[in-house]
Amino acid sequence: MEDKLIRVAITHGDTNGIGYEVILKAFEAPEMLELCIPIIYGSPKAAAYHRNLLNIQTNFSIIDKAEDAKPGKLNMLATFDEEVKVEMGQPSKEAGEAAFKALEKAMEDYEEGLFDVLVTAPINKNNIQSEQFNFCGHTEYIESKVGNDEHKALMILMNDRLRVALATTHLPIKDVAGTISKELIVEKTKILHQSLKRDFFIPNPRIAILALNPHAGDSGVLGTEEQEIITPAINELEEAGIQAFGPYAADGFFGSGTYSKFDAILAMYHDQGLAPFKTIAIEDGVNYTAGLPIVRTSPDHGTAYDIAGKNMADESSLKHAIYTAIDIFRNRINYDEPLANPLKKLYHEKRDDSEKVRFAIPKARQEKAEE
Repeated sequence: MEDKLIRVAITHGDTNGIGYEVILKAFEAPEMLELCIPIIYGSPKAAAYHRNLLNIQTNFSIIDKAEDAKPGKLNMLATFDEEVKVEMGQPSKEAGEAAFKALEKAMEDYEEGLFDVLVTAPINKNNIQSEQFNFCGHTEYIESKVGNDEHKALMILMNDRLRVALATTHLPIKDVAGTISKELIVEKTKILHQSLKRDFFIPNPRIAILALNPHAGDSGVLGTEEQEIITPAINELEEAGIQAFGPYAADGFFGSGTYSKFDAILAMYHDQGLAPFKTIAIEDGVNYTAGLPIVRTSPDHGTAYDIAGKNMADESSLKHAIYTAIDIFRNRINYDEPLANPLKKLYHEKRDDSEKVRFAIPKARQEKAEE
């Protein structure tokens, strides 16, 4: 499996942002083409415009369909025929439509099994809205395409040192408290626990769960969600054999470095988790969508209109998103393979878990001990 080049689909995102800049910069390094077969879902003309404007020395090969992607090349798949007007740093409906068409085509090709993992460049959540796309972001759209009752999305921000998952994602602050429930926390933590085992090869992960209120509610003075919802959820998770701890007040938890003692953290809402994460992991952070059949990652930055077209964007986060997607894809295969065809038992063992049997000394061993 290690020798197989993973087919990495990359959607171009908002064409007026830094998507093409970080994509083209990432593949300036020849060694990137030794790791994977990249397929850019986008617009060859828009890509060429960005390349010429920024004087990036990255070549790409235009292909008609994903099956034509070749190793050793940056493959560019045109996802629409019409030209798109590029206005650097300016949000526009045209750029939003171009972003959606690339994403839509990529999801169609995933259903056909034409690539292995998906990496998405940033979109503008406002200008992409349409009759076809009525979602808060990539995560919700992708979940609508490949998710179900058994496969629900969980947003994880991660690097090599820190993993932060979100109980609620793109939700107004005023709606967070009403959305948090014991069932939601248990569900999200179980998805996180399974992802840590399957996607990251952590056999018995330790998970920290953050409080909702300041000072973890101060015994109900600043809110009762910790007592009535979060702590009962943690107790239920512990009964299910999951190492869940908390609830922790977010400020002290991150400020004291306590986060380093855990394999992952479940934050209650978007900025509670992302603000400290982006402070700690500003350059190599990756957004990973766990819980779904598809492996999808993205850089942890946005369209960055303020620096678009100025040759200032750092491609590190996108490169790490590609590395992470490849690693997770391989980890899933290695995790699933032994479980696919387990060895059949040649006998059935009858167990007696009574105190008498557990502490009894077998007769042969007892006689030997008395000699």
